Amino acid sequence: MTKLLFIIMAILVLAVGASTRRRFRLDRDKMVTDDIMRQIESVGHVEAEDIEAVNVERVRAKEDEFWAQTWDPPEEDW
Repeated sequence: MTKLLFIIMAILVLAVGASTRRRFRLDRDKMVTDDIMRQIESVGHVEAEDIEAVNVERVRAKEDEFWAQTWDPPEEDW
């Protein structure tokens, strides 16, 4: 019984380790490196194919929705 529990725990640890390593590898591709910084300084922008354009209308709608919210005045219990 303890051998089975040990094997299950080992498999679980390996699965979590592999998942975490994969996630870190994917995040590393999104990091700003020195080369990217040099490109920004020299050209003024980053040339990448996988960057999607910002939907200005959606951003404006979300901003308007935010500012339209009513806020409760702060409680003054001093």
